Amino acid sequence: MPDPLAPTPSDKFAFGLWTIGHVGGDPFGGPTRPKLDPVDFVGRLGEIGGWGVSFHDDDLIPFGTPAAERDAIIARFRRALADSGVVVSMATTNLFSHAVFKDGAFTSNAPKVRRFAIQKVMRNLDLAAELGAPTYVFWGGREGVDSHAAKDPVAALDRFREALNFLCEYVRDQGYDIRFALEPKPNEPRADIFLPTIGHALSFIRTLDHPDMVGLNPEFAHETMAGLSFHHGVAQAIWEGKLFHIDLNDQNVGRYDQDLRFGSQALKDQFFLVRLLEGSGYDGPRHFDARPYRVESGEGIWDFARGCMRTYKALAERVRAFDADPAASPISARRPSGATARRRPQPFARRRSTWTPSARVP
Repeated sequence: MPDPLAPTPSDKFAFGLWTIGHVGGDPFGGPTRPKLDPVDFVGRLGEIGGWGVSFHDDDLIPFGTPAAERDAIIARFRRALADSGVVVSMATTNLFSHAVFKDGAFTSNAPKVRRFAIQKVMRNLDLAAELGAPTYVFWGGREGVDSHAAKDPVAALDRFREALNFLCEYVRDQGYDIRFALEPKPNEPRADIFLPTIGHALSFIRTLDHPDMVGLNPEFAHETMAGLSFHHGVAQAIWEGKLFHIDLNDQNVGRYDQDLRFGSQALKDQFFLVRLLEGSGYDGPRHFDARPYRVESGEGIWDFARGCMRTYKALAERVRAFDADPAASPISARRPSGATARRRPQPFARRRSTWTPSARVP
């Protein structure tokens, strides 16, 4: 009898190279397991039913790699994708690890750093388009401050907007079929990060020159760190047609960014999140930004990946049972379905905003 919880490509489950491939290090200790070759990662992901892989530029191609070696890495990765059937579901840029980004990337006080950050994104956008990634995520991990005296937040938001406007124009000029997704986070590694929540990011998007090109990649852990309801935040993103991508994991309220296995802590919250996604028409990746625990190694890291996917499918099955239960009918009856649901703003619809700011900060 087929296993009803076995993941398949039709489920659109995806993982980043930095997730299952995480080496187990943390601020208080070094690696506990070897680094995975991206080619091996993709092959194994396909074997366990994964559909998509995502990457930072430096995950795939180490910073400073010579051009000839870079081309060879990309060629190997392309072959692995073709052999496994795994697709590139999302790409992003590492604008936080290298010391040059210690004060930020797009919002750095140093103009040379801001220009370098844009160039680094442009180069990886070219690769993302080549590999077929439909979504490009921006997590501003260093875009913030550790002291309020260090940076003018109004000027920083101007710089952030300028960078995204420039990159939107670059994508349009190149003819790439790529949309951007901002990933909010309240803090860590900076004491305070710009665009800390879903609401902040939605407001910021409305000020851009091409707001239709930019949406959100909300992460369960990040909103939960701030003590907010991820379920409600995602619902607002869906309502505004701005859920372009999503990061699934688990998190304890008020703690550091834990990236725990999906469904391992806040099970009721995850249940209603799955219900929201499955009932909303969202057809993008179910992307897990969760890292195997420091004690895991070998096959254990892939058991962790299976656990994320199987938990999602188990919750989806319970959602269907919940909605079919007559006792839940007062709730289910209020959920849009059929023609009503299709009139809702759809997450992957290309809608052009009609909102224009009445004034801009000079």
